[in-house]
Amino acid sequence: MIVPVGVVLALSGVLFGIGVFGFLARRNIILMLISVEIMLNAVNLSLAGFSRHLDNPRGQILALFVIAVAAAEAGVGLGLVIALNRNKPGAGVADLTQLKW
Repeated sequence: MIVPVGVVLALSGVLFGIGVFGFLARRNIILMLISVEIMLNAVNLSLAGFSRHLDNPRGQILALFVIAVAAAEAGVGLGLVIALNRNKPGAGVADLTQLKW
């Protein structure tokens, strides 16, 4: 059973909207990173849906690159959270200014 591309794009749009709302509404940096991951997964879903619809593997290849960027973003973000938690417990976005020189 093949899912229509409109349904895939609708799901991708809903996921992206949830990610944007989560990013803008939260002050906790860990939840903001999770929201960015949700947005990147929505992009991957739309790339895979278009790739399937057009019978072209380029979208799936590009989705693999997006996954690699998401992994790097998660690693850098987790490093920032660990550095912030060493100075002061609790991960708030406003506390990131303490990590300056």
